[in-house]
Formats: sequence, C-alpha cells, structure tokens
Amino acid sequence: MAGKPETVDAYLAALPGDRRAALEQLRRTISAAVPQAEERISYGLPAFRVDGRMLVGFGATANHCALYLMSSSTVQAHTDELQGYDTSKGTIRFQPQQPPPADLVRKLVRARIEENARS
Repeated sequence: MAGKPETVDAYLAALPGDRRAALEQLRRTISAAVPQAEERISYGLPAFRVDGRMLVGFGATANHCALYLMSSSTVQAHTDELQGYDTSKGTIRFQPQQPPPADLVRKLVRARIEENARS
C-alpha cells in the first residue's frame, strides 16, 4: 500500500480482492454490532472507537487478515472459541477465505465494550 490511507474506504480499496472482501464483511459486522462507533484510521489501520476510546481494529498483510481486539484479556477470555485461529496479545489472525464467524465477532466486540466500560 503506497502511503498511509486517510480513510477506511481508501485502506480497503488498496487491498487485493480476497482481503478486501473479508475485511469489508468484518467492517459491516462490527458496524452493525456497534452502530454508534466512529470509524477512523489509527496507526495506519481501520479502527472503531466508542466514546473516544479505541474498541477494535482490523487490517491485512501479505500473509493474513487480522482483527485487533486491543486487549489481551479479551483474547484470553475467549480462547476456546478462538481455537483454529492464530492469536497473540490482542490479535486474531485469519486467512481471507476463513474469517471468524459474525456471531463470534459480535461477541468479541461486546466483550470489548464491556471491558472499556469497566476501565
């Protein structure tokens, strides 16, 4: 990707078709789960924030797509449901043809909302 994108649409438009399709679906799922969330580019990646606080982000590399939960405790709390995905602190990596199911994404987003509300 040449230069840093200024909008989520620009970020997605610069991706190859399979990654773009997977991340557009992820974007729709997150937007539907948190309609009040503000979309933005943060650290060069599409992200959502609520009440001025970062919630989740997403992105693509040459080797995978990722959902950034920005929380190691949320990833840890859902270890069983995330089996089969490559995870690390706050990140879920997946292949474009095997994105996390929408139900799981919604559950993870709700967990992040709750976590932000507690802190």
